Amino acid sequence: MYGVLVDAHSVQQWMVPDGMTSEVHVFDPREGGEFRISLTYDLPTTVGKTSAQTDSFHGRFVELVPDSKVVQMVEFETDDPAMMGEMTISYVLADATDGTDLVGVHEGLPPGVSPADNELGWRISIDKLARLAERCQPTPPAS
Repeated sequence: MYGVLVDAHSVQQWMVPDGMTSEVHVFDPREGGEFRISLTYDLPTTVGKTSAQTDSFHGRFVELVPDSKVVQMVEFETDDPAMMGEMTISYVLADATDGTDLVGVHEGLPPGVSPADNELGWRISIDKLARLAERCQPTPPAS
């Protein structure tokens, strides 16, 4: 599962809520490496954080522990003070009997972001992440 957290093509597929399209502009998965991603609503709207249609954000990888942990610092690109501020997003992986357990923690959510909307976005994205990780698992050799 670690691989889909640090691969730009995989992130573009799973880190996007339903009804949006993702574009990865920059993605350098090393400690201190930067990323920039835009999520654009598929249907016309005026609720984007960066523009009417788009939520763009950028950040950096703070900690990468292969097969165990990914920590990112993230900021929305916005002029709205209620949406500003640096957030910390952590993914912690642990072996489980039936695969991998994932604990995701999102700290420092800006006051303008509804916790309920953030939770829904996380659920959608984590479900996509789990499906993608399952497809990316190597098939065990036949006995």
